[in-house]
Amino acid sequence: MSDNATGKKEEERPRCRQARGQQSQRQRQGQRQRQSSHRIHSHTHASDTMSKLSEPLKQLINAAHALPGTLKAPPSIRSTFSRIASSAHERGVGIPAWLTLSTATAMTMNSPQSMIELFHFASSLPSAPSPPDTAGLMREVGLKCISFNGIPRTINVLGAFREGLPKDVVDKIPAPPSRQLTPENIAKSLARGRKLWDSVYKPFEEKLLARLAHSHPNLPVHIINGHYSNLLSDPPNDSPLRVGRVLTSLAAIACLRAQTGVGPQVTSHVFGLRKAYQDGTAEKEVEGGEWLATDEGNQWILNTVDELIQALGEGRGTTFAPGMSLGAEKLKAKL
Repeated sequence: MSDNATGKKEEERPRCRQARGQQSQRQRQGQRQRQSSHRIHSHTHASDTMSKLSEPLKQLINAAHALPGTLKAPPSIRSTFSRIASSAHERGVGIPAWLTLSTATAMTMNSPQSMIELFHFASSLPSAPSPPDTAGLMREVGLKCISFNGIPRTINVLGAFREGLPKDVVDKIPAPPSRQLTPENIAKSLARGRKLWDSVYKPFEEKLLARLAHSHPNLPVHIINGHYSNLLSDPPNDSPLRVGRVLTSLAAIACLRAQTGVGPQVTSHVFGLRKAYQDGTAEKEVEGGEWLATDEGNQWILNTVDELIQALGEGRGTTFAPGMSLGAEKLKAKL
């Protein structure tokens, strides 16, 4: 073989190695691009999947036995409100008291339509407060129901209640007192909450706090700071929308009675209502309040709530927990 041929072969070898290297690099780049494209496609597919619910899942969430929606107002609910109003009037109980009981019960029963019917009925009475004041009181009572019924029902019912009110009424509801905590007012808010707690549970206020802390160290902290301080007690304000000590106890009794299963708490708040008149924290202007704090008055409160539950549930009882029982057999079959 000539030197010339040998030289050509030597020159071709680096070019071949370079070509193979470039080809290999292009293959690796193509592989990386395909992998990247696959990851993007997978991520997009996962995002699409996570942002949508399957039809079977939607059907399960909204299954009839789970009672996923609010309770419609029964056709005869106004006649029930009328009977309660007449019974209250005979006993010297004013509109704010029985309106509070009825509102808290309708909130617990998850029936915004019944709340709207209640508003229209109460506003039609000769001695009723103005429609904006009536709606405002009902809304404030509904807000306090968070402490007894939880947040979701209050969100749903108050939202639907507002949508069902006449616009001219909504526009004229007095501004409620602000519950926004600031460095300047937090100490006073905590003091108000502790004062209300002591008023409701005296002489067992300290013992009960210790028992709650035994269950969970932060349980009394949350109850006092989150509920009694900033929700159940009213901030100082000249607004007419002050629920006050007595009506707050009535709301508590109504919510807890309508829930069922919490007899000890019903007992506590019945005593809490009585103690408002023993320790002087009760407001004098609550018409019929003193009678409601008696044994006879306590029975009237509970019987009134029971009548409302039966009317709102059309004989089926409370909607707070037993919805699953309506489809128990079907549920067992699926499990």
